[in-house]
Amino acid sequence: MRGVMIQGTASDVGKSMICTAFCRILSDQEIRVAPFKSQNMSNNSYVTVLGEEIGRSQGVQAEAARTVATVDMNPILLKPESDMKSQVILFGKKLETMDGMDYRKSFYEHGLVAIDQALENLAKTYTHLVIEGAGSPAEVNLNDREIVNMAVAERANVPVILVADIDRGGVFASIVGTLALMPNPERVKGLLINKFRGNIRLFEDGISFLEDYTKLPVLGVIPYFGNHEIEQEDSLGVRELSRTSAKQPIDMAVLKHPYLSNFTDIEPFLNEPDVAVRWVEFTQDIGQPDILVFPGTKSTIADLRYWKQQNIEDFLGSLKKETQLIGLCGGFQMLGDSLSDPSGFDGTKADFEKGLGLISGMNTDFIEEKFVKRRRGVAGVHGEAVQIDGYEIHTGRSTYAGKPLISYEEGTEGVHMERLIGTHLHGFFNNDECRRAFLAPIRQQKKLPEPVMKERPDRYSRWAAHVKAHVDWGQIERIMEESG
Repeated sequence: MRGVMIQGTASDVGKSMICTAFCRILSDQEIRVAPFKSQNMSNNSYVTVLGEEIGRSQGVQAEAARTVATVDMNPILLKPESDMKSQVILFGKKLETMDGMDYRKSFYEHGLVAIDQALENLAKTYTHLVIEGAGSPAEVNLNDREIVNMAVAERANVPVILVADIDRGGVFASIVGTLALMPNPERVKGLLINKFRGNIRLFEDGISFLEDYTKLPVLGVIPYFGNHEIEQEDSLGVRELSRTSAKQPIDMAVLKHPYLSNFTDIEPFLNEPDVAVRWVEFTQDIGQPDILVFPGTKSTIADLRYWKQQNIEDFLGSLKKETQLIGLCGGFQMLGDSLSDPSGFDGTKADFEKGLGLISGMNTDFIEEKFVKRRRGVAGVHGEAVQIDGYEIHTGRSTYAGKPLISYEEGTEGVHMERLIGTHLHGFFNNDECRRAFLAPIRQQKKLPEPVMKERPDRYSRWAAHVKAHVDWGQIERIMEESG
C-alpha cells in the first residue's frame, strides 16, 4: 500500500485532526483509503458496528474516509485504569489489565504480530493508508521497544510528515529537537506547522529557517480552526470543549472526573448558541448552574469517591430547584443508591459504595464481561419522542425502576425524572431534536427564544477544505506515491 504517517513533536499537536483531513481529501479523490494507528491510549473509545472497541480517532477518521471502521484500523487500545495500569484491548476485545512495566516487557512481540496482521488485513481492501503516530517519536527511553511511531512507519514502509503546534510556543526547538533525537529521521519527508494564529507573512522567515536548517520542506502552515465540530480523543482536547460568555445565558457545568472518559458526549452542546459549557474540577466551583452533568468515567467508584471527598452530597442538596441533572454512563451509575465491585472490574475492589441516592432503588454491580453495543431507539424527553442512536460501553450492570428514558426493540434503558436524565448511551445528545427537547423547559423558564439552527456543512469536508487550502497537496501526493 501507499500512504503517509503523521507524527508529532508532542501530544495534542493535531496529529489526529491532520489524519482526519487527509482521509477526507483522499476519499474525495475516490481513493480507497483507511486510517491506521497501531496503539492508542485513550478512555474515549469508538464502538464498531460489530460491537468492538477501537480508539475514537480512528473511528472518526474512518467516517471521514467514508468507510466502515474496523479493529484493524487500531489493533491495540490501552484504556488507563490508574496512573500505573491500563486495560489492554486487542483487536477490539479486552485482553487483560497490565501495568506499564509488564506491558513493555511481555507484550512487545505480541504487539508487533498484531500490527503486521492488521496491516496485512487492510491491504486486502485499501490502496492507501493514513497512519497516525502517538505522542512524540523522540522519547529516547522508550524507542528500543516502541510500536507506535518510527517502528510502524518502517513496517508499513511509508514516509513520515512531522507536525508541530505553533500555538503552544517553542515550535523551532520542538522540530529541531525532535529530528535530532528521533530514530531514522531520514524517513521524515516534510514538516507541517499547525494551529497558526496571525499574519502568515510574519512567519515567512521562520519557514526559511526551518527549511534551511532541517533540509526539509515546510509543506504547509495551517491556521487555527475553532469549532470544527470533530470529536476529539485526547483528554487535552477537553479545554477546547469549553465556552463561557455572557452571550450564552444557559450555564452548563460539567464535572471533570480524574478518570474522565467519553467527554465528547458534551461536544454537541457547543452547537447551541445560548449554552455556555464549563468544566469544573472542584465542588466549590460548580456554583448554581442551569445544568449539571455527571459524564462518563473509566473508574466510576474512584471518581465518585473523589467528589464525595469534596462533600458533593451536601452541595447537591443546596442546588436551586430548577437545575437539570444529566448522568451519562459512569456518571449515571453514581446517581443511584449503591455500587459494588468486589472483584475489582471497576478498579476498586469495593464490596459496597454508597451512591448519591438521586435515583432511588438503583444499584450497580461491576462484572467482568463488558457490555459493548451500538443502539438505536426512541427517547422520551420532556414529553417529546425523539429518534436517537449511539453506543453503550460499560462493565457496570444497573438495576432500577421508574420511568424509562429510551425504548429499544429489545427493551428499555435509562431514567427520566422531572429534573434528571440518566443513561448509559453515549452520543445521546448528538441528535439536534433531542437537545432541543431537553433545553426547551430551560429556555422557557429563562424566556429565551428558540434559536434558529443554521444548516451546517459536513464537518469533515469543511475541515479538509481548510487544511487543503493551506498545504502543498501536490507535494504531499508525490511523497505518498513514493511509498509502498
